[in-house]
Amino acid sequence: MLRQFFARLLILPICLMVYCSSNLQANAATIDPYIVRYLHITEPITLDVDEQGNQRLFSPQELSLGKKLFESNCINCHVGGATLPDPQVSLSLEKLQAASPRRDLLDNLVAFMRQPMTYDGTQETYWCRQLSPSSVSQQQVESLAAFVLTAAQKAPGWGTDSF
Repeated sequence: MLRQFFARLLILPICLMVYCSSNLQANAATIDPYIVRYLHITEPITLDVDEQGNQRLFSPQELSLGKKLFESNCINCHVGGATLPDPQVSLSLEKLQAASPRRDLLDNLVAFMRQPMTYDGTQETYWCRQLSPSSVSQQQVESLAAFVLTAAQKAPGWGTDSF
């Protein structure tokens, strides 16, 4: 009887391990491999939203969605964070910080994606595709901006001349 008790007691942890590992695999399947391999993100990260110091958490899944949106909306002109129509203005962290207004903050980058402006912020530009609210939701454009900012911070060679 004692043997049966211990046998049953061992079965519970084994069942829990199998259940948890299947959940982890299912969760990992929704994370783009680039997010894990090059950005080294497996847990939610915090990004600066505005100049007041507000921040927001982004999950690896949200960054994966952002990467997917980048691939479908931006990659034709911004391969690896470069800017093909204007190579002097890449998506590197330094260039995003130096733009007017600063584009290294989530809200400012989202505003730029909604209404693209020249690098100095003085007039509208048609070099960059406008992401209207009717085509890309607020959550989607924030995920896209979060992916760009995270890549600018962490991806080797992002926005530089050498990859």
